[in-house]
Amino acid sequence: MPQPQIAAIICTHNRDNYLGAAIDSLLAQDCPDFEIIVVDNASSDRTREVVEQRLPHPRLKYVYEEELGLSVARNRGAKETTAPILAYLDDDAEASPQWLRVLLTAYQNNEKLAVAGGKVTLIWHNNATPPNWISPELAGGLGLYDLGDKMVYIKDPGLTPRGLNYSIRRTFLDQTFLDKIGIGGFDPNLGRKGKKLLSNEELYMTELALKKGWQVAYIPEALAAHNVAPERMKPDWFLRRSWWQGVSECYREKSAGRTGIGQIRRGGERMIRGLYKSLKYFSDPAKRFDNLTYTYCQIGYLSSVLQGMMGVGSRE
Repeated sequence: MPQPQIAAIICTHNRDNYLGAAIDSLLAQDCPDFEIIVVDNASSDRTREVVEQRLPHPRLKYVYEEELGLSVARNRGAKETTAPILAYLDDDAEASPQWLRVLLTAYQNNEKLAVAGGKVTLIWHNNATPPNWISPELAGGLGLYDLGDKMVYIKDPGLTPRGLNYSIRRTFLDQTFLDKIGIGGFDPNLGRKGKKLLSNEELYMTELALKKGWQVAYIPEALAAHNVAPERMKPDWFLRRSWWQGVSECYREKSAGRTGIGQIRRGGERMIRGLYKSLKYFSDPAKRFDNLTYTYCQIGYLSSVLQGMMGVGSRE
């Protein structure tokens, strides 16, 4: 097989029920020069068997990473390939046939492009109807991502591409965090770790890219679909995710040197605003729950701020 120009990387942890479809969507790509790497991140289910059923496909490679953590697995995947462009697909997502080709063309046509991702649609379990309390904003927490039908260069880090449909230029990734942790790559303190729903690693990458003069793009044709697992259609999952979103935001501020007593003021103001709006929109299930999860995010944020000030670790 010729030198791959782009590597599709799936980082997976105990998701054998969706993994096969994700791999198959990559095997069906119409891009000529690519490889697929599945990073088994300490799975205890049938993950290895699912991959081995598709071996020995010349484009497919399986590696096992025992240290739990999405960022750790992403960095391991990057080390397993020499491709200049790295494209990450979640283990419960399915890529469109042109996904890799569209991403690779964008990078080849723009040497300043550091990060790119595409539109994401949702696949509801058993064609279920979404509950009336899931707002469009909350659907974004399930992976929904649509900035329109034209390419957009991202200026607001909050609009950064979703991690389930995400690509990055190796030369930019290799520069990242060199001063802080001595190696290039995703920050291992961010990103999901088992049941800890940490996040913000993509948002932080976008902040760094823009600060260093790189570009970040939304490319709608690089389409992927995300399966919504049944447990993610329950309120407690959103509340737990919101808590960890707050913890992740606290860490991101710490990494950027924005810590201090002002965090308590900012978090307190946001928490009160969320509570007020959840009461204001009490008769609207979607707006009410949307603001309740926002409030819970701020509680997680404030808890992490206070624990950091007292030198205590994050809540399990």
